[in-house]
Amino acid sequence: MILVASIILILIAFVHSYLGEKYILMRLFKRDNIPHLFGSDQFTKGTLRFCWHIMSVAALGFAAILHNASTGDVFTLKVIGVVFLLSALLAIWFTKGKHLSWIAFLIVSTICLIKAYLA
Repeated sequence: MILVASIILILIAFVHSYLGEKYILMRLFKRDNIPHLFGSDQFTKGTLRFCWHIMSVAALGFAAILHNASTGDVFTLKVIGVVFLLSALLAIWFTKGKHLSWIAFLIVSTICLIKAYLA
């Protein structure tokens, strides 16, 4: 089951980056009212792109840590479980459940917490 949770996180990383670029960032950057910082809008666009994709990098990191923790590192499993439980709750709260990431986050959280408490 931990492998399933890791694979979900890897899929989230790639889907998040691809769909975010295609449907959000590219459309946002076509607008002419992006704030200008340090003389142009390039810094703002770069910052937004960095912030967007850092989540994908974090998901890959969590996948690796989770896979490594599958040998019984209860503390790590609990921390990852809580992080993704809070991520699910925030996705539900801020998007009123419309951003379906909460489902994947809740599955990962459940797998981690079950594994941690059954270890």
